[in-house]
Amino acid sequence: MIWHPFALLGAFATSLTGAAAQAPPPETDNIEILDLERERYQRMTVAVTIQGQGPFQFMIDTGAQATVLSRALADRLMLHDRDTALLVGMASSMMVETTPVEGLTLGTRSFFIRQAPVLEGAHIGGADGILGLDSLQDQRVLLDFNKREISVADAETAGPNRGYEIVVRARERFGQLIITSARLDGVQVEVVVDTGAQGSVGNMALFERLHRNRALEDTELTDVHGSRLSGLVRVGRQLEIGRASLSNFPIMFADSRPFHTLGLADKPAMILGMEELRLFRRVAIDFRNRRVLFDLPASAELPRRFITTGNPASRL
Repeated sequence: MIWHPFALLGAFATSLTGAAAQAPPPETDNIEILDLERERYQRMTVAVTIQGQGPFQFMIDTGAQATVLSRALADRLMLHDRDTALLVGMASSMMVETTPVEGLTLGTRSFFIRQAPVLEGAHIGGADGILGLDSLQDQRVLLDFNKREISVADAETAGPNRGYEIVVRARERFGQLIITSARLDGVQVEVVVDTGAQGSVGNMALFERLHRNRALEDTELTDVHGSRLSGLVRVGRQLEIGRASLSNFPIMFADSRPFHTLGLADKPAMILGMEELRLFRRVAIDFRNRRVLFDLPASAELPRRFITTGNPASRL
């Protein structure tokens, strides 16, 4: 069995950060509101329980197909019924131990994970585990960056898409949503929204189309196996997603394995990470209806970046 966790468990020396603006709360009673914590790579974690024990801090990773446990947590829960499987990370593919997990509870929802990869905690950002796509299908996941909350709801009962300024259709591949209607510096590009990635990563097909972009420096990322992948960071001048436009942000370019797994190695594609997602007030990922929804921030909240909506550019 093959999984494809796309978590970018490394750091860009040149990455930019910003604060988020105030966002309204969800407008439905059918949503589980869970407090968020920021782990050391500035991604989001939520509290889960397993077999009534916990809470444990799990990272929400919309780019990972499998829910993952740290080795320390699996040993603590005495989950010794281990098997092996091939796990595809950003930089490498390796055989890893897996274990079934009963009674994994997120809010009021409980799941049975048939085979969860068991990885070293240091390679998953120090979290107790990763919540992957196998735990998020048919759900709508809302990231509220101002309130540091995540809302998880059944997509059918989450309510309409009102209140979101931009709604983008996506196609599905191995449970992953891919935005196909985006352009980077005039080049059509397919975009994977990945809450497990710290920064954004482009493939080599995109790199070749953007050869005139200004280079910053070489860098590297570390994946879930602890393996490293080197790449070149260049500045993306303008990424257009629907009516939104993000400007002047770093992108690492590398021949990363997930692009091959998703069939995106030969066409311009990129993984949009948390540094860029945080430029929005809210981001909702609707897996059932194949939609990604964005709320724009207030115009004065994020220096050094720009977002436009078809109107004159606003300084952020």
